[in-house]
Amino acid sequence: MRRGPSWFNLTSITLGFAFLYLPIVLLVAWSFNASKLVTVWGGFSTKWYAALLQDDQLLAAAWVTIRVGLLSATGATVLGTLAAIALVRGGRFRGRTAFSGMVYAPLVMPEVIMGLSLLLLFVALGFGRGFWTVVLAHTTFTLSYVAVVVHSRLVTFDRSLEEAAQDLGCTPSQSFLKVTLPNIFPAVLAGWMLAFTLSLDDLVIASFTSGPGATTLPMRIYSQVRLGVTPEINAVCTLLIATVATGIIVWSLLNKWRSGAARAAIQR
Repeated sequence: MRRGPSWFNLTSITLGFAFLYLPIVLLVAWSFNASKLVTVWGGFSTKWYAALLQDDQLLAAAWVTIRVGLLSATGATVLGTLAAIALVRGGRFRGRTAFSGMVYAPLVMPEVIMGLSLLLLFVALGFGRGFWTVVLAHTTFTLSYVAVVVHSRLVTFDRSLEEAAQDLGCTPSQSFLKVTLPNIFPAVLAGWMLAFTLSLDDLVIASFTSGPGATTLPMRIYSQVRLGVTPEINAVCTLLIATVATGIIVWSLLNKWRSGAARAAIQR
């Protein structure tokens, strides 16, 4: 007879989820507060969302953040996928250990160290800090996460499928594009979404590598929060949460639909 979870486990899970998600729930709730004081409830209102449309600084920072996220996530996905392929398919080439260490170093390196090192690099190369330095920094920071996700999928990939495609006349590049890439695409997409989310969230590295006209939304929020939390901040954070949550839900539904379609095709 199977026994249900104990009261201790239930209590621990409840407290853990409350610790993680209760602050987010409170932030979303206070974003609909009609009062200008975030600690005093003045009734339900959506006026602060309408006020965001009049805040040119927040809108400009949000647009910079979205562009940086899209470009850096795409670049990190390409480079991270290539790095994973090199580690899985490259064999024991010279410098493999050093290459692997450099790919995975950003996973364990403190962000302040990485931000400072990138700043010194851009200064040494004579790059003016701005939009593109933030894109390069975020690409460097997030490609290791993509490499880890894609690497884990490539390790379990059945290479006999590629060999069968080559027996039917495909070249190695064609077999990769027509067989391997479609099979590992969910992992590639997951890596892209992870890189995009990390870019949206980053504050430390962007603070070191940004310049005039390249203020990201986390930097703008941090600079305003130091003067006090305002309802507009709660509203823009709620929109960010909704955007990320929507992306995760859509990806999960697409992945579920893809798995269902694959099972249906096999049954036929």
